[in-house]
Amino acid sequence: MLQSIENPADCEIRSVIRFFNAKDVKAAEIHRQISAVYEESIMSEGMVRKWVRAFKGGSTNVHDEERSERPSVITEDMVQKVDAKVRENRRFTISSLSNEFPQVSRSVLYGVVREHLNYR
Repeated sequence: MLQSIENPADCEIRSVIRFFNAKDVKAAEIHRQISAVYEESIMSEGMVRKWVRAFKGGSTNVHDEERSERPSVITEDMVQKVDAKVRENRRFTISSLSNEFPQVSRSVLYGVVREHLNYR
């Protein structure tokens, strides 16, 4: 019986896929062998196929690409406006703030009130 490898790095799995792809092994067989050695749910067959296509297309990078974070929708101006509304009516609710700021989602307003203004 094969010994299972626990907690592999993503680049390790991709390197194995790249290796098998270089040996012209089919994606389904690569997935079967990866699943036998690593955890069953380490990577779906569809993801293996995606990486095989990438490597056949000339990609050689097995590491994660740098990604920029999603820009925050909470600006300092918004925080100040929400703070001013809260100070006008200390018995506010998220619903009442939502009526004052219809362009902002309730979850964003909640984040402004709890995380930026530290109101409870």
